[in-house]
Amino acid sequence: MAVAAALASLGAVALGTFVVALLLRWLWDALVAVTRFRATCRQLNKFPIPPWRNWLLGHTGMVRARPVAPGVVAPARGQEEWSGGTWGDSEDRVVALAKRHVLPLSHPSTLQPLLSASAFVAPKDELFYSFLKPWLGEGLLLSRGQRWARHRRLLTPAFHGDVLRNYLGIFNQSTRVLLAKWRVATVAAGGGPVGLEVLQPLSLLTLDTLQKCIFSHESHCQERPSEYIQAILELSSLVVRRQLQPLLHPWWLYSLSSDGQRFARACATVHAFTADVVQRRRRALARLGHQAWLDGHRGRSMDFIDLLLLTKDETGHTLSDEDIAAEADTFMFEGEHQLPGAIGDEPLCGDPADIEWEDLSQLPFTTMCIKESLRLHPPVTAVSRRCTEDIPLRDGRIIPKGVTCLMSIYGTHHNPDLWPEPEVFNPLRFSPENSKGRSPSSFIPFSAGPRNCIGQSFAMAEMKVVVALTLSRFVLRRDTARPPPRRKPELILRAENGLWLLREPLPGVA
Repeated sequence: MAVAAALASLGAVALGTFVVALLLRWLWDALVAVTRFRATCRQLNKFPIPPWRNWLLGHTGMVRARPVAPGVVAPARGQEEWSGGTWGDSEDRVVALAKRHVLPLSHPSTLQPLLSASAFVAPKDELFYSFLKPWLGEGLLLSRGQRWARHRRLLTPAFHGDVLRNYLGIFNQSTRVLLAKWRVATVAAGGGPVGLEVLQPLSLLTLDTLQKCIFSHESHCQERPSEYIQAILELSSLVVRRQLQPLLHPWWLYSLSSDGQRFARACATVHAFTADVVQRRRRALARLGHQAWLDGHRGRSMDFIDLLLLTKDETGHTLSDEDIAAEADTFMFEGEHQLPGAIGDEPLCGDPADIEWEDLSQLPFTTMCIKESLRLHPPVTAVSRRCTEDIPLRDGRIIPKGVTCLMSIYGTHHNPDLWPEPEVFNPLRFSPENSKGRSPSSFIPFSAGPRNCIGQSFAMAEMKVVVALTLSRFVLRRDTARPPPRRKPELILRAENGLWLLREPLPGVA
């Protein structure tokens, strides 16, 4: 009995000591956290702070869309006012969202150090991207650290100019499918101006092109429904809707909702399609061998899956099937977002045959129109980074470790100090003489630095082909019978209720 009592007493003492140790550890961690928080606040006090709601909620709920011009809505109040406007000059300013420090940045002088920082120092912030992970996995958009660095090295050759050159035929082919449909509709309407919504057909054109370039798959999605394409479009819509419903942010709650179940089904459709293509190619490569596989592709271009199957790192290791599928899904997701907002407003002369690689450098005004469209309506309005180290700025201020930086591409592109009359469409802003001396961080539709968009050359080449072929056959004007377009921020910047244009064939073009 005495032994049992002694053991019980020792046990009680040990438990008490353990509880006290836990309490002390919790207090120490809390003290460290408070100390770091106060140090961060002192560093951030050097940045302007807009008026806020209260000490607890900070600026939560104050970011909302608001008009910035007749018929035009900015993506978010924060992106317009916090990048220079209602609250003073065009400096960057601190925002506190329920005690989480977010530093919206839009001026090139503060963007440049962050954009040029190593991807390990300024990785993407998971808060803003986590909803995409079940769909896109660990592709370049969402991966971090050494995994991202390795994949970036392995994927870079897939976007070399010699590879992109082989995709020009696909760009031309998909564009002519769309133009043929428009020509039939124009003839049916008597040859006069015809009103049409252009965002949906341009989106389908892009997805058609991507399936051919990534998978060598003829989906014919511009002519008939595709389950795979519908799943991609549904996933984009569901992610946006979830962002606006805080109660569905936790995964376990979302998985129980009807939207969560639709999301899971759409993910399964996309993943099954991609996995089937990758596995069939892998089996064919294993059966034929490396050299026979290359010989079989001689004289014809390889698609994205082919290139990724053959790529190896410096140690001879290849990408797994899961890695390739994640990158293919990511490329489909990101590639679909570039084209719809890029149509310019000037016709080209004549009716050219297919646009060749050499022709792309002979379209200076078309290129200026595309760039000005991307300035006015950047597909991605902001990107976020979470600093893993202090990042010094040129003026002596410091972005503290742990702060989330929201880099407003929209705010940068609409800063009147950088772009006079920012809401005016003026392609000549990008003429060689007007571009001299301009900071590279003033125009960042594809971001910049180590984590810039790896597919930007692909996107620009596709846009040039589509614009050149379209405007060699049709004149496009805004349909004034409909309300002016309004910007609608989702995963990308879209036009609320679509973008309606009047389409009229050029004289003498069949």
